[in-house]
Amino acid sequence: MTGRPAPAVLPPPLRAWLGPIAALATLMVVVLGALYAGHSRPGRVDAWTQPAVEGMRPPWRHVALATDFLGEPAGAATLVLATVTGCLLLRHPRAAVLVVAGVGTTVGTTTLLKPLVGRTIHGDGNLSYPSGHTAFCTALALVVALLVTGRLGLGRTAGTSLVLAAALVAGAAMGWAQVALGAHYPTDVLGGWCTALAVIPATAWLVDRMADVRRRERR
Repeated sequence: MTGRPAPAVLPPPLRAWLGPIAALATLMVVVLGALYAGHSRPGRVDAWTQPAVEGMRPPWRHVALATDFLGEPAGAATLVLATVTGCLLLRHPRAAVLVVAGVGTTVGTTTLLKPLVGRTIHGDGNLSYPSGHTAFCTALALVVALLVTGRLGLGRTAGTSLVLAAALVAGAAMGWAQVALGAHYPTDVLGGWCTALAVIPATAWLVDRMADVRRRERR
């Protein structure tokens, strides 16, 4: 033991920007949920964007199915296990905790929101808002981006840009797959993306807070 404090999972330079972003994302989740509560048809935004993406044919359909698998239980568990292992190999236990707590809370939030909103797709009672697959993929990308930001010691602008870019790429990839396969409306995808943006910064702050308190108590 070196006595050196473990690095924060929410780098201090990013806190001033990610806080308001998380608050705005929370507001977006609530607004979209209220707007589409109880609906079983696409909204105006969905009707405008969905036809351009849905119904992809091979080979793009195969790409969509492979991407979708990453959000299924087996694929998601593999990604989480690999990410946790990487965090432990890098001797960053806080990041490992954030992977499990942050991603789990994000997916759990989407699971709780679906029956509350009650939006369905295809008229078969399949709850669709927000997209859990998109939320999972975005959340995992956010955690990895936060870890990279801390390891590289990036400043506020570069770090925030990296985190948002990672979230955008991951969310867009999984969101595209969900819409292409007809599993979600585009606004479901947006809701899932915003859910991750709302949950991960808050969870990261809590992980740092609890770890710092425990460290002080040990002293």
